Parts: sequence; structure tokens; C-alpha cells
Amino acid sequence: MKNIRKKFVVYIALLSIPFVNQSIQAKQPNSVAEFINQISSITAKAIIQEAYIKASNTGGGDRFGFSVALSGNTLIVGASSEDSNSTGINNDGDNNLAFGSGAVYVFVRENGLWSQQAYIKASNAQFGDQFGVSVDISGDTIVVGARFEDSAGVGVNADESNNSAANSGAAYVFHRVGTIWSQQAYLKASNTDLGDEFGESVAISNNTIVVGSPKESSNATEINGDDSDNSSVRSGASYIFTRSGSVWSQQAYLKASNAQASDSFGTAVSISNDTVAVGAIDEDSSAININGDETDNTASKSGATYVFVRDAFDEWSQQAYIKAHNTDSDDQFGFSLAIDDDILVVGANFESSNETGVNAPGNDNSALNAGSAYVYSRIGVTWGFDAYLKASNTDAGDEFGLSVDISGNQIVVGAYVESSASNGVDGDQSNNNALLSGAGYLFKFDGTQWQQESYLKAFNTDSGDLFGYDVAISGDSIIIGAQGESGSATGINPIDDNLAGGSGAVYVYIDDSIFADDFE
Repeated sequence: MKNIRKKFVVYIALLSIPFVNQSIQAKQPNSVAEFINQISSITAKAIIQEAYIKASNTGGGDRFGFSVALSGNTLIVGASSEDSNSTGINNDGDNNLAFGSGAVYVFVRENGLWSQQAYIKASNAQFGDQFGVSVDISGDTIVVGARFEDSAGVGVNADESNNSAANSGAAYVFHRVGTIWSQQAYLKASNTDLGDEFGESVAISNNTIVVGSPKESSNATEINGDDSDNSSVRSGASYIFTRSGSVWSQQAYLKASNAQASDSFGTAVSISNDTVAVGAIDEDSSAININGDETDNTASKSGATYVFVRDAFDEWSQQAYIKAHNTDSDDQFGFSLAIDDDILVVGANFESSNETGVNAPGNDNSALNAGSAYVYSRIGVTWGFDAYLKASNTDAGDEFGLSVDISGNQIVVGAYVESSASNGVDGDQSNNNALLSGAGYLFKFDGTQWQQESYLKAFNTDSGDLFGYDVAISGDSIIIGAQGESGSATGINPIDDNLAGGSGAVYVYIDDSIFADDFE
């Protein structure tokens, strides 16, 4: 028989969640069995909300939830516009003397209960750096991007005090031993230059980090080319760093095979083991599907995604050049990316077809910027198209696909400006009474095809919350960031109000199949 104490911990945790609590207040359960019966009756759908999370130093305009990442029971949240001037780990976050310096928060879950483990600032936190604009986690290691950091340093652990390269950008690596976090590395590009925005995107897998720099301007192509010629303005680049022991070094400098000015290669990056995907949202070719003609620039800003692989000798090469099956100008295919082993998800938030569901034709552009996501899979070294995902309530301007993530056979997609006023899971999608409130969509692969499983909204849906601006999924847990949410409270599951505009919040959902496992 399974642990009864764990059952009561889950029971107590769920009672602290506003919408669950309200649903069972009428008849308080007298036993775990009765509680499970009640929960089953109010959670006929697969997903329930586990937590509503706010920063420990909530402030208006902080944009907590701008970026999120999840690994097991550790959640990372970026607040790119947080304002304190503290540096390092767990220092004073109560002053607002460094506007827009940014911060990152670490939360951990134990027995179903979340708590904040760390409040992290850059070692050189300064006004406007936007530390936390991007985050990722692998095991006990975090990487954080600060796209507007200004130092002119080059390489790993360079001098961070010289601010002569405005908006060159940086990334920071933090490592946990036990429950204690410390900064392990400060990463700069090998060709640091002003305006490159290195750190716009970051990703980590085990001992490898990839950092995107979408406004980098060299005219190099492919791997480890000449990075000193800035004649291809904002073509973009990405950088691979690897760790040996606790020491990081740059392993590769990635450019697109068809790098051109203003392609924005590096807007999004993702990594899984020895495979890296890089999005170039402003790439212009009219090619379709896999490895098409990349030289025809007749579909302006249609976007592209590039897949790179590393061999046994630590050499990188481009494996695939991926376009949508319905390539069109301004779709920004590659704005978001997620890769898990041999499955790749690509978001195109400005794609404009008016269809709904999975694998519609995608040729009717009557819903401007409705957005979509695309799924690809690899067999051996060959990539193929698997699925074309649209929202169940497609509408113009929703930007479905601005954020995506994948874990095994589950994909979550964010549509941060979707506008229905429904609350919770699988509510009414048909009205648009909460402008820019946002939504999340869960898709699952049933062994044959992808299909939408759930439609996710906040329990406190409100206009302008931007729920779904970033998303994450790991195992049975789904994270939705709402950088525009306006509650002024702090901590876990506080009372909700709207007194701190744009403070931001994060919502945790779990698949209630855990109950079947725990209460058999």
C-alpha cells in the first residue's frame, strides 16, 4: 500500500489552490478516500492546477514569468525587468535602484509543495541588462541570458566591468551543490560587439550550452568561420560552450548555411544531447519542408530552422535546413523551438491560416497572426514532417506558437494574446472578453497521431496577463508564464489582486493521472 502521509500532503496542497478550494468548500472531506472522490468529480479533465507562484519581491513591471524552464522538481523563472541593484545569490531584492537589471528565481517542489530556493542576480547587475530574458536548466545547472548587458569582454570569465559594448549581451552559468547555488561562469561571445544581443536565447543539455545572438553581424557561414567581418548586419550567430569538470570553454561558432543580413539566426535555440536547433525568424527563402532551395529570397521573413549535430570527435555540422510546409512571408517560423531526442517542435507565431486542430491544410491566410506550430521527427539522420498544430479556437492575432516545449509524447504551446475569459482547464474558448489574457494548449501523441488534450487558462484570467508568453513541460508538470499578470502578493498560492501591473506570475499544472498511481 502506498504512503498515506503523501496522500494527505497532496490533499493539503490542493486545498491551498484557490479554484480547487472553492470547488470543495461546500462539503469538506472526512478522509483521503472521500477527498479523492471529490477531486475526481471536479477534475474530469486530465489537468489540474497545482500552484500559482509569485516572486519573493513582487514589483509592478518586473515581468516575472517572462521566461521559464523546468527540470523534474526544479523550476526556473526569469523576471527580465526586475529592478533591484543587488548582485549574486539571495541578497537584498527590495530596492529598485537598477531599473530593468533583471533577476531569476529558483523554486523546488517537495511532496507536492513548492518553495523558493534562490533569488539570483548577475554578478555585474546593471540598469537595463535584462538578466533573465532567457533561462534553461539541466540537472543542477542553470544558464541565464542577459541580452542587453554591455561589457566588452570576450570569451569565458572575461572582464565584466568595461561597459563599452552596449547591448552586446552575456550569459551566466549557475550550479547547485545540495541546496546551495553559486555562479560557475560568465559567458561572452568570441567576437563580442555592441548590439549583438548575445543571450537573447539560451539552452543547456548536460555539459553543453548553446547561446543565441540574433543581431551578430559577421558574413561567415556554417561552422567556425571568420567572425571578424561585420558586413552581414544582424545575420545572427549561435555559440556552443562545453564544460570539463567545472570549467567552461567555447567549442563552436555556428552560422546558417545561407547566412544573410537581417536573418536573425539565433532568435531561438534548443538542445538535446548532441543535437542543436537554431531559429532564424527573418530568413527569407520560399523553400518548403526539409533541405529545400535556400537561395530564393522571395518569402520575406518567412523564417527557417537549422539543425546541427556533434560527432564523436566533438565536430559540429549542419544536418538539416527546415522550412514550413506552407511557407509564407512574415510567418516567423522558428520564433520558438523545443527538441527532445529525435522530435523537434517549431513555433511560427505570425502564421495566418484560419484552420483549427491538427494537420489542417494550412493554406487559408484569413486569420492574420493566428500562429501555428510544427512537429518534425528524425529517423537515423533524416528529418521528416510529422504534424501541423493549430489552436482549437484559432483567431487572428492570438500568436499561437510564440512559445513551445516538449517532453516525451507531450507538447505545450503558448498563445499569449489569446483573449477568452474562461478560467482553469478546458473552459469556454468561444468568447473574446478578456483581451490579451493568453492561453496554453497541451498536445499528446497517442502512438499514431498528435491531438489536443487540454486548453489551459489561469484560474484568475484577466485582460493583459499574457498567459503563455513562455511555457515549459517536464514529465507530468506544465509551467505557464504570465509576464503581464498584476497581482501584488508574494510567494506560493497567495491571495490574488490586481495592484501591481505587469508584476507577472507563473502557474503550475499537473496531469491528474498521478492520482491513479498514488491512490490505487
